[in-house]
Amino acid sequence: MGNETSFPRQQARTQRFTLGAPRTFTASPDGGVVYFLRTASGRANGLWAYDTATREEKLLVDPGTLLTDPEDLSPEERARRERSREQAAGIVGYATDADVTQAVFALSGRLFVVELGTGAVRELPVAGAVADPRLDPTGRRVGYVVGGALHVVDLATGEDRVVAEPDGADVTWGLAEFIAAEEMSRFRGYWFSPDGEQLLVARVDNAPVARWHIADPANPGTPATEVAYPSAGTPNAVVQAFVFGPAGRVEVRWDNEASPYLASAHWSALGAPLLEVQSRDQRTVRVLAVDPATGGVEVLAEDTDERWLEIVPGVPRWHPGGALLRVVPRGDTNVLLADDRAWTPDGLQVRSVLDVSEVDVLITASAEDSTQEHVYRVTAGSVERLSTEDGVHTAVRGGDALVLSSAGLDHFGRKVTVKGGTIASHAETPVLTPRPRLLTVGERKLRAALLFPTGHVPGTRLPVLLDPYGGPHAQRVLSARNAYLASQWLADQGFAVLVVDGRGTPGRGPAWEREIAFDFAGVTLADQVDALHAVAEQEPDLDLGRVAIQGWSYGGYLAALAVLRRPDVFHAAVAGAPVTDWRLYDTHYTERYLGDPNDRPEVYEANSLITDAPGLRGALMIVHGLADDNVVAAHTLRLSSALLAAGRPHTVLPLSGVTHMTPQEQVAENLLLLQVDFLKKSLG
Repeated sequence: MGNETSFPRQQARTQRFTLGAPRTFTASPDGGVVYFLRTASGRANGLWAYDTATREEKLLVDPGTLLTDPEDLSPEERARRERSREQAAGIVGYATDADVTQAVFALSGRLFVVELGTGAVRELPVAGAVADPRLDPTGRRVGYVVGGALHVVDLATGEDRVVAEPDGADVTWGLAEFIAAEEMSRFRGYWFSPDGEQLLVARVDNAPVARWHIADPANPGTPATEVAYPSAGTPNAVVQAFVFGPAGRVEVRWDNEASPYLASAHWSALGAPLLEVQSRDQRTVRVLAVDPATGGVEVLAEDTDERWLEIVPGVPRWHPGGALLRVVPRGDTNVLLADDRAWTPDGLQVRSVLDVSEVDVLITASAEDSTQEHVYRVTAGSVERLSTEDGVHTAVRGGDALVLSSAGLDHFGRKVTVKGGTIASHAETPVLTPRPRLLTVGERKLRAALLFPTGHVPGTRLPVLLDPYGGPHAQRVLSARNAYLASQWLADQGFAVLVVDGRGTPGRGPAWEREIAFDFAGVTLADQVDALHAVAEQEPDLDLGRVAIQGWSYGGYLAALAVLRRPDVFHAAVAGAPVTDWRLYDTHYTERYLGDPNDRPEVYEANSLITDAPGLRGALMIVHGLADDNVVAAHTLRLSSALLAAGRPHTVLPLSGVTHMTPQEQVAENLLLLQVDFLKKSLG
């Protein structure tokens, strides 16, 4: 099946065309050098340096010269990579000191430090497999975690000191718990003080969390993996924070009962260390200033919302002028606040804070077009857009160097520019070119993308394939070419492919995001149906007598939901890794949108799929990785059992050894071909 040059094979081999693309940028404080990761040898990332004056680049660290063996990752590191959806090999992350003169990184659990000026690399001896190494801002020490214990190495003397070690079988120090990494995008658990003398450290106790067991049925001799999984309505890990310094250990005392979630932390020379903590229902967020000497806290800000408050990357943090920066809803806009003064206007939806200087704040935001995300420079009195071309942009800054990373509809991948030069991408060029038509449809002005087969002759009727994600926190309809590669391949198999972002997707303001509260099923499905009908009115080539839907994760849920609840519209579905019973999904995500199942069992019943099984009239294929520890295979097995009990024929495709990330080259290709074959046969 398939061939070496096919798009599915190419997409899998290139890890969705990320191999060879530059990423993870750091600019030196004088703007003279930009450091970044890019494939060095084979498929492994190396650390590179780009001189902004000469526009020359050089490879500083090639992992192939440091490691001869294949990667050997600790369970902690494997978990970190699964949570961050990291598929690359070699150097996947690095941390520098404040002056950007040194960097540290882990390879195969071993710890390395590199002098950035010379490229000289040395290995630091460590006892065990290292996770999350970080330099203190002064560059004198390196922190790292081994086996749940936080260590600090003095680079001058080589002394390796254990700062904190587990005081129980379920305790870790300096690591993010599952919920923080999976749902809050907090992937770290310790922070150095600006002078490097003290550490703010998270202590996680997983003892209260239920234990689930992820088996490997294809290898019955392999013991099941035990994971601490906090499903909706059950206990979370207990997270505390401590300050470690010359005077010893001090507990940071806040009301953990009222605010059990530690969403983010920030410690800079501009003010006291900051903690952002959330209530379990996520309707209250407090920003706390910590006294490192006593562990006492002062509540600097308390924000509330009748539905929930989002965690925004890059805030809270201090501004050099002394103001506290945060992003909160004001009216129907997510605004940047300095203390309680709005620095961004109504209608500009702030999505992240990238950098803060004496004179300005760099943010990403979406204006009237939610398919675009731009970089803006904000001061107390002005907002200036720095990214000039249509598309999806982000940036990193150091001194006078703005490293702008830009995706657009007129080019593949991301263009990375700095001071008039370009940091080269060596990513493969896809064998197909997407041609999406971006549309705004229906009374709710839904954003959609329509793709026809390459060379489509108008007047040729086509079966329709909806290809959504459709849920909160993710967009599929973007002004970025690579976003539509897989959709174009599906179209080229003989479908009109429609991608729709409904209510709940980001970039359109607080009210739009909160429309899905307590009603995933009703709202997100209605938007897919409405968009389909609105587009079909404009496009007579769409055959509404042959409509299918496919998706992964939330998109898998939406696909199964569609064929179960709207058989009048949808005739076939492929549901990949679908959530089928929201009681089996995690606390932080599920309770934000649906509440606590102990308080609202009827909401969970209405949004889950198990009881819909007797309603299946069309064709349904369910695909699930058996090693998935995010949406566990029980979701698929329970729905399949209910379908069987109701006498409803369906197809289940179990993927042995596959997690929530999609699988290897040959499997990925054959999986796509099988899905297309299933849909074509099902639609006749």
